[in-house]
Amino acid sequence: MSSSTGHHRRTGRTGRTGRTGRNRRNRRTRRTRNLTIATAVAVTAGGGGSWLALAPGTAGAASRTVVVSSTAALQDAVAHAEAGTTIQVRGGTYWPTHSLKSSADGTPTARITLAAYGGEKVRIDGSKLPAGAWLAGISGDYWTVENLTFRKSPAHGFVATSSTGGVFKNLVTADNGNTGFTLRGEGTRHNLVQNLDSHGNFDPATHGQNADGIAVKFGSGQGNRITGARLSGNADDGLDLWKFAGPVTIEHTWAYGNGRNRWHDPAFEGNGNGFKLGGGGTVAAHTVTNNAAWDNALHGFTENSNPGATALRRNTAYANEKAGFSFATGRARLSKNLAAANGDRPAKVGSSAVSAGNNWDSGVATPAFRSTDARTAYGPRRADGSLPVTTFLTTGNAPIGSTMN
Repeated sequence: MSSSTGHHRRTGRTGRTGRTGRNRRNRRTRRTRNLTIATAVAVTAGGGGSWLALAPGTAGAASRTVVVSSTAALQDAVAHAEAGTTIQVRGGTYWPTHSLKSSADGTPTARITLAAYGGEKVRIDGSKLPAGAWLAGISGDYWTVENLTFRKSPAHGFVATSSTGGVFKNLVTADNGNTGFTLRGEGTRHNLVQNLDSHGNFDPATHGQNADGIAVKFGSGQGNRITGARLSGNADDGLDLWKFAGPVTIEHTWAYGNGRNRWHDPAFEGNGNGFKLGGGGTVAAHTVTNNAAWDNALHGFTENSNPGATALRRNTAYANEKAGFSFATGRARLSKNLAAANGDRPAKVGSSAVSAGNNWDSGVATPAFRSTDARTAYGPRRADGSLPVTTFLTTGNAPIGSTMN
């Protein structure tokens, strides 16, 4: 019941109004600088590896690139990022001693980028953070964060608060002490989360009530999109949209094995929905297309009391413990969805919802699956970060259910 606990209410910045006009003007007039790999000069203090100084003749340009290879340099680079900054992180494991945080804004033409260097593997590990600390949190606009792993935080893995225009791509958020990846706050707009793997997140302090794979919650905003995610083995839900006012688009995403007590907590309270599409009295009409939920401890897909006209098309719910689709009270629109082998019933659909062309509707046949062996779905992603090729839960040319791509 990730939805109800008080500590989830800390949202940091509460929208664009939290910034003064003077701060905005200061940022607009601040000089941007160019720092290339060839001209960067490291400034160190006591071996700490602080921020990088400019080489002569580089001031006044529109962007700068910083390559970091130590934890101290990574912390400094994030703290000092400005519009046009690119931070490239060399391969290896980094152990921050305080949260990686920034409120700096990029712009549509001068984004702030935090990414792995080339194809190198980068793990940012929160094992040395103080109790309750987030591993990474940004509250600025137009960030690109890609090809990084955020793991073992004592609390949230990665949080973007009241951000606009973010691109979060090819990330892993794993084994954190709360939700792996979170978008939250007022003014959360036009963010893209693509090819996220978020798994094994568990909040021991609240016995699994809150740790989801991905959450978009406690806020509002238009144009947010999640695509190509795998959300698995989390204590609470795979995806949670609790108290978020604004339509979220979710597509080509898999949620499986959530809500199971893998941590042997005798007071475990995780929910275990694959896709929790609302709650807390907020009305939102989400778009949910071509996703799959299997082996979750509760429902595959649920409105969670969201009365909005959420549209669900070509999704598959398989072998979840309760209903495949639970939409008993809202105005959901369900079409061409497929539910099979769920423990409770295929679908729980109320009188306010519209259900047509789904395999639980009259006259609609249930196609056979090409495979019910999920092992290929758990394999490595393709070279571009997209989901692995699998025949699991596919139905050939049948125009119903997820295509699993």
